Amino acid sequence: QGFKDYFSIQKSDRLPAMFGFQAAGAAPIVDGEPVANPETVATAIRIGNPASWQGAKTAIQESKGFIDKVEDEEILHAYKFVAKTEGLFVEPASAVPLAGLIRCAKENRIPSGSVITASMTGHGLKDPDTAINNVGFSPIVVKPELDEVLKTMGL
Repeated sequence: QGFKDYFSIQKSDRLPAMFGFQAAGAAPIVDGEPVANPETVATAIRIGNPASWQGAKTAIQESKGFIDKVEDEEILHAYKFVAKTEGLFVEPASAVPLAGLIRCAKENRIPSGSVITASMTGHGLKDPDTAINNVGFSPIVVKPELDEVLKTMGL
């Protein structure tokens, strides 16, 4: 809606094609029917019958966009990738747009010269268990005292 509003008041000169992605285990819009028992690592979008269903379909249609689903493995890859390359700690649901973008790039779905944004609004602390269970090591617990922190860091 924000893109349409900016366009209507001439704050932008074009409307974007909206690409949307759902987790494969919870993809009612993509599959065209409610999901009775949605399952995905992206807990914030583990929704079998979203209230925003029609709005999402309308945005895709009006913008000549695209909607697809991504697997949990792709979500976790994007989740780790954005942390490693950009230093951003997002929740798994926020990694879904990046997972979809990565897939679209591999499938050559994005025209050359495109300007792309991937909105990632949920902080990783909304789902710390995913980070703890997927980084390959256990966190180091330190007393909240400067000397303890410095000691643990080897300083």
